[in-house]
Amino acid sequence: MDVTAAAKHGFTVNLSILFSELPLLERPAAAAAAGFTAAELWWPFGTEHEPSRAELDALRKAFSDAGVRLTGLNLLDDLTQGARGTVSVPSEKERFRANVPVAAELASSLGATALNALYGNRVEGVDPAEQDALALENLVLAARAAHGIGAVLLIEALNRTESPDYPLVSAAAAVEVVDKVNAATGLGNAKFLCDLYHLAMNGEDLAAVIDTHADRIGHVQIADNPGRNEPGTGGLDFEDLFARLSAAGYTGSIGLEYRPSTGVSADSFGWLPRELRAAR
Repeated sequence: MDVTAAAKHGFTVNLSILFSELPLLERPAAAAAAGFTAAELWWPFGTEHEPSRAELDALRKAFSDAGVRLTGLNLLDDLTQGARGTVSVPSEKERFRANVPVAAELASSLGATALNALYGNRVEGVDPAEQDALALENLVLAARAAHGIGAVLLIEALNRTESPDYPLVSAAAAVEVVDKVNAATGLGNAKFLCDLYHLAMNGEDLAAVIDTHADRIGHVQIADNPGRNEPGTGGLDFEDLFARLSAAGYTGSIGLEYRPSTGVSADSFGWLPRELRAAR
């Protein structure tokens, strides 16, 4: 596979899914050993929305010691509990709002320029319109917090197979939320997180998504489909996709958010020459 079309972007490795065979605090060093200089994380403290200063400092030290920059961080997502974010969930309102400044401060201290706010699942017995109204309120708060640290706020579409209760299961649905947040804040820093794996799982035309929404894309994440493993294990044409992203004007990084097919993360990067792994 020729991935030279992506050379101008640089890559960031998601340490919540890659190197997850190691303890969290050992993952930045493992990423550095594999040639990466930047990483991203889902919310790394489980259901703790306000982790202790010692926990936060330990994570900061792991990144700084490894010489790896954190480029993106999820706001409270509760993924360890099977949730898909907390933005639109009424019972999580106070926890989410308390988490926003904590996550923003952590992200800022490690150089991150993106916060990702997973929308949250539909809740049985709650009016979807009520959830959407709460989501907009919370996303406005998060966008302002992101703006305060010079970051963008990412809105992500997931796939309906793995996340059947998540309402944003198309690029258009996620971009609609992006536009509503930007209209409410006037900041313009809400962006679409274009995860090519999730979109492929939903059967979307990836080339059309890139061409249609290029001006809204704030970050790109990849995994092959089917399987959610490294490029080359499924059917996606990454050579073409990287070229299309470049042609569409996307100059940001590309996040590796896949499961290594062998279970050993360090062995899953053969498709990506070492000289291309560093962030730009």
